[in-house]
Amino acid sequence: MGISIWQLLIILAIVLVLFGAKRLRNLGGDLGSAIKGFRSAMKEDDEAKGGDKLEDQGSGHVINGEVTSKKHDKV
Repeated sequence: MGISIWQLLIILAIVLVLFGAKRLRNLGGDLGSAIKGFRSAMKEDDEAKGGDKLEDQGSGHVINGEVTSKKHDKV
């Protein structure tokens, strides 16, 4: 049981009546600016760390880490 398109349209109409189109536009712009700033800060933080990243070739996930000791096993 999900939300149908008609229910979404009714909710959208109610929100438009309550807040107005101009306020929703401003809210959307503010939200977009906040997300853009967050991404920019995250990118700057990653660059400041010096790029000590290892990439898992199988899944493409980036792993942040630091080597603290080397262990040599004799074969």
